[in-house]
Amino acid sequence: MIVENAVFNSLKKKPVREVPSDFTGKNAKEVWKRLAHWTINPCLLRPQNLPYLPDLLQVLSVCMIRSELLEEVDEEYQFFCTPLMEMISGAYGCKQKPSSMIWLCVLLLLSVLSGGVTSTASLYLFGLGSHDITGPAADVNMMGYANMEQIASGVHFRLRARTFIVAEPEGDRVVFVNLDACMASQLVKMKVIERLRVRYGNLYTEENVAISGIHSHAGSGGYLQYVVYLVTSLGFVRQSFDVLVDGIEKSIIHAHDNIRPGSIFVNEAVREGELLNASINRSPSAYLNNPVEERSKYKYDVDKEMTLIKFVDDEWGPVGSFNWFATHGTSMSRTNSLISGDNKGAAARFMEDWFEQNVLLNGSESSYFSQSDSGRVPRRVSSIIPDLQEEYEELIELAASFQPSQGPATKFSSVSRRVRSAHRHADKPQFVSAFCQSNCGDVSPNVLGTFCIDSGLPCDFYHSTCNGMNELCYGRGPGYPDEFESTRIIGERQYKKAVELFDSAAEKVTGKIVYRHSYVDFSNLEVTLSHDGGVAEVVKTCPASMGFAFAAGTTDGPGAFDFKQGDNKGNAFWSFVRNLLKTPNKEQIECHLPKPILLDTGEMKDPYDWAPSILPVQIFRIGQLVILSVPGEFTTMAGRRLRDAVKRVLYSGGSDLDSNAHIVIAGLANTYSQYVTTFEEYQVQRYEGASTLYGPHTLRAYIQEFEKLARAIVSGEQVVPGPQPPDLLERQISLLPPVILDMTPPGVSFGDIKTDVPPRSIFRKRGIVSVTFWSASPRNDVMTEGTFALVEILHNQERWVPAYDDDDFCLRFKWARSSKLSPLSHAIIEWRIPESAVLGVYRIRHFGAAKNIFGSIRHFSGSSSAFIVA
Repeated sequence: MIVENAVFNSLKKKPVREVPSDFTGKNAKEVWKRLAHWTINPCLLRPQNLPYLPDLLQVLSVCMIRSELLEEVDEEYQFFCTPLMEMISGAYGCKQKPSSMIWLCVLLLLSVLSGGVTSTASLYLFGLGSHDITGPAADVNMMGYANMEQIASGVHFRLRARTFIVAEPEGDRVVFVNLDACMASQLVKMKVIERLRVRYGNLYTEENVAISGIHSHAGSGGYLQYVVYLVTSLGFVRQSFDVLVDGIEKSIIHAHDNIRPGSIFVNEAVREGELLNASINRSPSAYLNNPVEERSKYKYDVDKEMTLIKFVDDEWGPVGSFNWFATHGTSMSRTNSLISGDNKGAAARFMEDWFEQNVLLNGSESSYFSQSDSGRVPRRVSSIIPDLQEEYEELIELAASFQPSQGPATKFSSVSRRVRSAHRHADKPQFVSAFCQSNCGDVSPNVLGTFCIDSGLPCDFYHSTCNGMNELCYGRGPGYPDEFESTRIIGERQYKKAVELFDSAAEKVTGKIVYRHSYVDFSNLEVTLSHDGGVAEVVKTCPASMGFAFAAGTTDGPGAFDFKQGDNKGNAFWSFVRNLLKTPNKEQIECHLPKPILLDTGEMKDPYDWAPSILPVQIFRIGQLVILSVPGEFTTMAGRRLRDAVKRVLYSGGSDLDSNAHIVIAGLANTYSQYVTTFEEYQVQRYEGASTLYGPHTLRAYIQEFEKLARAIVSGEQVVPGPQPPDLLERQISLLPPVILDMTPPGVSFGDIKTDVPPRSIFRKRGIVSVTFWSASPRNDVMTEGTFALVEILHNQERWVPAYDDDDFCLRFKWARSSKLSPLSHAIIEWRIPESAVLGVYRIRHFGAAKNIFGSIRHFSGSSSAFIVA
């Protein structure tokens, strides 16, 4: 049984008081709270319990002494020792006061166990952090699909930066940041490192900090520094950039401030990490061009394994997890306009809510062992809200007494009303769960396959076209035709697998922390190829370029015009258009063969660089966990080759790693350089091959450079830092118009209701509540760590309590102007009532900020009429 059930519950019925001096002067609540982490046989020997043996030993010693010295049980003994005595007596089948022999046996057992704690527990110090990085939810083009018409106009759910820091007590440390963003940005990382250097000196540098993106295609764009990635966003978007830099920095600060001793566990077997229904290969014809003997080594044409690490705090128990699994962030389509973390962001939200609900519902940090609810997406109603039992008529009358309202607000009004406010559980670490990206280059979450939208027939296998047109070929997610449902399903499948691995992760991570990092110029890198018979050939990479098939897009988001995948010839018309920008020379054309060059981005320098040439390569080693941070999207087979190459080096002589090492790829990390295919896939020139920037030997160049880092880790040698990439912040150009002015119609205030719920409304579960408010541009304030939308429930007929906000999957915030250039705008808030919603009186609120003609910002709020959920 759990000690808390036997002891802490009884303690809660008694007043908190000072513990006698022989209890080391701690107050009673703290002593028993620490003991509440304990479980008696057979749970006593769980790894996370070992650090608490000295505390329990000390308290038991005092109880034993007092039990023998006291002829009568005094008040203090009864208050502090009796519950613990009864628990241990029950464990030994004794209902009477334990004898000295029983006390002694227990103490001897604990003494033996605690003697090993100092040498085996707390091999690492770690801290976890999280912060909001939701960018402007209006007017800004979304990053990912390169679709000029995909402009943000609301929030599906919020985006976050999630961080872990792991350090040896007297050694090195590493920082890993996972972003609910399309990819990491070279410029963003530079500015984050600059800020960290001011705050911490050289503790955190570009070498030991990795930043990786989940590849959601539903976040604000304009935050990278190279021209080709800024065309559709009308240049650089400073607001998108600042939100990311601020959020990443605060996430790292949070993790740094939370550093505490603890243990890390990883799931043991590859097979137990298999997730079979969340990914398919979207370019199978290219994959099949890989050697048959190589393909025969693998059961699937995509990597199905999820690798998860669990962080267990010495005092608080489990406090977070990070996992790596390859599937594209394209469950949300190219026509979606709501900011969303897509399937991986959804999975992270589900798992964090699952853990919080488990703790809140069971009242114990140990409650994560219960798996009764692990198969369902968790509920998001605060546990302080009771089930109401009044008759409907009484509820209707009560609801009718609350009419729509609006009024002024402050910048922090929405922050204070958030459901997941960081201040709700300030006395314990926040649980952080991140779903990280891996080698997802040719991996799609649209698992039903690709079909023609005109005929419903499967698309052409080799070119992904329908009657020769790529625009008609789309992949279908499991919730087709509802992209939100597909996002939920793929997110839930990842979340469920992560919960399973979180519960079973038992292999303790041990060993030193090492990192290596180098910058490499990929535009003209010599690469040595080894052929049969020991013959070596030296080849080179090329300045970046993009092929014709790049413009065809993928089955997750088709392109336009007459481009198609698998095109290794090009055509005269688009070659003419290309030459107006930059005509590639003969050497460049031959270097990239068989790719026909559509955009010679590596040689385009006006108004500044169009594509990166200097890229970071980075390896973290945390015991037997090895993280390869790659600045692009590796295809399945490209990732396998990279992992195998690094593995061979790490397993070589002089390394203390064995075959149980876990090697993961962290994709889209530190900067972005598009795709990396195998040499054989490159020949086919599907979208991924056409987007492999540095020519057919790009993968081999990466393998060569990562092998150098791996050898340095084995030998303990340092590596050449390489050439520094450019900082182009001061050269950025933005053509995105600012918000000039917000207005409302005469006689109307910001926050007023435009369309209310019907009077005396009753809504059923799975129904939709929709309310429209007069609003203002969300660009005036992105509501960081706050919310634009809120569902409140009436508590005790007098107090409104937050129940759902715009970080919930069931609540959508949609914003629109009355006409294209109008200063009038409105916000539609839609609540899809979940099955878990309790009977009660609800209302919907909206928070916003308006800009007047003089440029000042005024915050406002508004609320709907109350209604019933039955």
